[in-house]
Amino acid sequence: MTCPDSVKPRALSITLDGRALSIAQISLIADGRHDVHLGATEDTKLKIEESVSLVTRAVAEGWSVYGVTTGFGGMADVPVPLELASASQNNLLSFLATGAGNQIDICHTRAAVALRANVLLQGCSGVRFELIQRMVDFLSHDAIPVVCELGSIGASGDLVPLAAVARAITGHDLAAKVQQNGKTYRCSEILRRLNMDPIELEPKEGLALVNGTSFSAAVAANCVAQTEPLIAAALAVNAMMMTALNAQPEPFSSFVHRLKPHPGQIWTANQLQRLLNLGLGDDTTVAQRVQDRYSIRCFPQYFGPIVESLARIQQTVETEMNAVSDNPLIASEEGRFYQSGNFLGQYVGIAMDDLRKIIGLTVKHLDVQIATLVAPEFSQGLPPSLRGNEATVYNMGLKGLQITGNSIQPLLAWYGNPIVDHFPTHAEQFNQNINGLSWSSANMAWKSVELFQHYMCVSLIFAVQAVDLRCLQKHGHADGRRLLSDELTPLYEAVYRCVEKTPGRSPFVFDDRDQALQNYLANLFSAIGAHGPVLQAIPRLRSEMVGFLSAQNK
Repeated sequence: MTCPDSVKPRALSITLDGRALSIAQISLIADGRHDVHLGATEDTKLKIEESVSLVTRAVAEGWSVYGVTTGFGGMADVPVPLELASASQNNLLSFLATGAGNQIDICHTRAAVALRANVLLQGCSGVRFELIQRMVDFLSHDAIPVVCELGSIGASGDLVPLAAVARAITGHDLAAKVQQNGKTYRCSEILRRLNMDPIELEPKEGLALVNGTSFSAAVAANCVAQTEPLIAAALAVNAMMMTALNAQPEPFSSFVHRLKPHPGQIWTANQLQRLLNLGLGDDTTVAQRVQDRYSIRCFPQYFGPIVESLARIQQTVETEMNAVSDNPLIASEEGRFYQSGNFLGQYVGIAMDDLRKIIGLTVKHLDVQIATLVAPEFSQGLPPSLRGNEATVYNMGLKGLQITGNSIQPLLAWYGNPIVDHFPTHAEQFNQNINGLSWSSANMAWKSVELFQHYMCVSLIFAVQAVDLRCLQKHGHADGRRLLSDELTPLYEAVYRCVEKTPGRSPFVFDDRDQALQNYLANLFSAIGAHGPVLQAIPRLRSEMVGFLSAQNK
C-alpha cells in the first residue's frame, strides 16, 4: 500500500512549533500535499539554546553524561574525552548504517521527519535550531530520505531508521539516498540542489536525532488515519448487507442498549437505527422469523468493543508521537540531565498489536455476513452465491469472489497475533535486554491496513449485489437505491461509478462472463484510500466516528 503521490499540488500549510500534533495533521503531512513550516517563537528558540548551552558546559567541565561524554549503550562506561565528543556523535550515524530490506513507504518518512522536528522544538534534547530547520527545509522541498524497512526493535527508539534520516539531512553520508518528486538522488545532489552544506554534529546531537520513537509513531499514526474511515465503511457495508438480509430492527432498539450501556455498543446501535431508516423510537415491524442470527442480532455488542479499542489506540498514538523520547533528557532550568527510558516503544507496539487485532475482528464479521448472504437457507431466499442470471445453469455468481475474501481473512487473523510479547531480544551487550518491537508491530499493521482495504473492496461488491437482488425480488427491478437509506445511497452509487456502471434493470453482476471481477476489485482498491471517492461517500458516518473517538478520549 502506498500513500498518495507527493507530486500533487499543495493547497494547505501546517506549522511545526513544538505543540501537539493530531493524527489528522500528521496524515496530511504524510501524503505530501501540504506545505510544512517552522513556527518557533523566541521563547522556543531560547529554550533550545539553553539546552545546547548545558551540553556545551557538561562537555567542557567533564561531566559524566550518557552518550555525550560516554560511549553508547553497553559501552556507556567508556569515557569520551572533550576533543572527541563531536566525532563520537558523527560516528554514531556511521555504525547505525545497517538498514536492510525494501524501502518503507515514503509517507512514513515524511511523517517521521515532521514528528522528530516537532518534539526537538520542545527544547529538551540539546539540538541546535539549525538542525531542526534543516529537517523542515527537507520536508518543505519534499526531499525525503530513503529508509529501509528492517532495523529497529523499538528498544532505544528507532535507531537505524532515524539514523538514515540523520545521515541524509546532515550530509554525513553523501551517498545516502533521498527521494524528491518521485525520483531518487544521492544526498550530495540534493544538498547541491537546495544550496545546503553538510552539517557536522556537536555533542548530543547525533543521539538526539536517532534516539526516540518518532518513526514507529509515524507509521502508527498513518495506520490509524487509514483504518478509521475503513472501520466506518465496514459499519456502512454491514448496514447494506442487513438491508439485503431483511434484518429485524428489535436488536437495535435503544431499550436493549440502555440495559448494557457500553458507549461503543450504544453508539453502534444508534448508527444502525439511522443507516437502516429505523428511526429513533422502539417500534418494531412484524417478524417473519423469531430472531436473526448472531452476526445481525449481536452486531452492536460485537462492533462496540472495536470502536472503543480504536479510540484507545488513537489516544495512545497521539500521546506517543508528541512525546520527547530521547535520552538523556535535558532540564535546562534545573541545569541537569535525566538519564531515562522514554525511548522504549512499548506503547506503540501494543497499540499496533491491538489495531491489527481489531482489523481482523472487523473482517471476521464481514466474512460471516458474506457467508450468510450466499446461502439461500440463511439469506432469506437470495440466489445461491448471489448469482444474477439464474436462467443460465452454469452461472456461479460471486463464488470465486468469496474464495478471494476467504483468502484474505485468515491472513488478517494471523496478522492479528501480537508480536510485542512473543519475540524477546537481548541486543547490544544485553543493554537493550527488553524491547518494545514497535517498529515491527507498526509495519505489520500497515500491511494489515492494506489487506483490510482489499477485503473492503470484496465486501462492497457483495453488499451492492445483495441489495440489487433483494430489490429485484421486491420491486421487479435491480436499482438497489430503492431499498437503501439516503445515507447509504451515495456509497452504493460510488461503487457503481468506480466500475463505470449505472444501476438499472440488471443487478451489479449478471452473467459471470460479462465482467472480470478482478478489474472491479482493482478499480475499487484505487479509490478506497482515506481521501478516495468510496470513503468520501459516507461523510456523516465518518464525522460521527470522529466525534465518538474524540468523546472517548476526553
